[in-house]
Amino acid sequence: MSDLFRISKALQIALLATYVACALCNSAHAGNTHYFTLHQAGAGEARGWLWPILLAIAVGLAGAFFWQRKILRILLPCLLLPSTFADGAPVSKVKPDEDVMFFPTIAYRAADGTNWNVEIHGCVYEPDKRFVELALLTAALELDRVKMTPAEYALFKERSRLFMVDHKGGRTIVFRVAGREFGSGTSRADGQFFAIISLSDAEEKQFEREGARIAAVLPPKDKREFAVQVKLLNPSGITVISDIDDTVKITGVHDRKATLRNTFLEPFKAVPGMAAAYQRWAHAACAQFCYVSASPWQLFQPLSEFIRTNGFPTGPFYLKNFRWKDKSFFALFEGPEIYKPLVIEPLLVRFPERLFVLVGDSGERDPEIYGALARSHPQQVVRIFIRDVTGQASDSERYRSAFRDLPPAMWKVFRDPAEIEGEELLLGQKRFPISR
Repeated sequence: MSDLFRISKALQIALLATYVACALCNSAHAGNTHYFTLHQAGAGEARGWLWPILLAIAVGLAGAFFWQRKILRILLPCLLLPSTFADGAPVSKVKPDEDVMFFPTIAYRAADGTNWNVEIHGCVYEPDKRFVELALLTAALELDRVKMTPAEYALFKERSRLFMVDHKGGRTIVFRVAGREFGSGTSRADGQFFAIISLSDAEEKQFEREGARIAAVLPPKDKREFAVQVKLLNPSGITVISDIDDTVKITGVHDRKATLRNTFLEPFKAVPGMAAAYQRWAHAACAQFCYVSASPWQLFQPLSEFIRTNGFPTGPFYLKNFRWKDKSFFALFEGPEIYKPLVIEPLLVRFPERLFVLVGDSGERDPEIYGALARSHPQQVVRIFIRDVTGQASDSERYRSAFRDLPPAMWKVFRDPAEIEGEELLLGQKRFPISR
């Protein structure tokens, strides 16, 4: 091989190695919330790029002299495969047969008061028709003993399809917010990815004008759309944290057979009057809503569609992680007294100036969970509403124990949502001291 040819090969490999190093640095930065490109990096960040680039050039020069080695000839085509870049622009690293699902989240003022933080949460998966797994799920839910009508079986397949998906780890999701591209880092083994990005006040205003929308950036030839709307929460205001099952949706959680039928075989039915009550609170008190449920994330799509089509105020969802292949399988069977406080308490801590209204039902442990949260955060939890589905009187021992030390006017057990539709959420803007 001539010296000129060696030099040419060295330059080619050096450029290729530099390209790969830049891609790797982009991925590393993306794992730390922001997605950077060289032209976006400041002086401090540029210094961080220097050593990887110099190292890549050195590797390229050395590699030229081993060009005749078969291993390099094999590896080079692999390095030339499409990465997270298309035509120099960052794009999501997902295959055409893989889907991205974004979950509704929140944006809030950062602790330093100068920027806005936007939470990103989603999942990458490959839809699959797994008839064996579908049969196993049917048996696990004891629905193999149920004679389904064709309509029920079709709905069961639709509701259960996300339980059958192949979760995709190691995928990089690039998304656009307020005209900028950000990266999530790589997805976990269960396909889920997370990020918190920072927006300036000007970018937050643009974000709001655009409908607070987050959209995945895909290769130019991929015409699919994966997007979600984020709920912006100011430091102060009213947040209604609502349970779903038997609070806004008829489920029958105290009856296993009814729960399974209402979850997998029947169209979701709204509790009559709850949407009207929530809409009144949203308009009269400017309340914003969060939905917390012990249902698995695989039911997110039908649940979000249920909220939208039945006229409930939109808001972020907090659902359980569930996957057949890991320990999250057992988390599905944990009681709500373990799961719900782990979701609600961080919201109370994150928004110390916001006031919270907690709405649930008596079918499981909502009274006990909400009572404990109110005692721990007396200046934030201002009202508790419990929908009665068990027939217990409001002066029963259960409620006296669950709401001990709380002012009687702070909590209410109701059967008809009309009983709470006209309730003042703040009761004349007064906060109740905890009696001791």
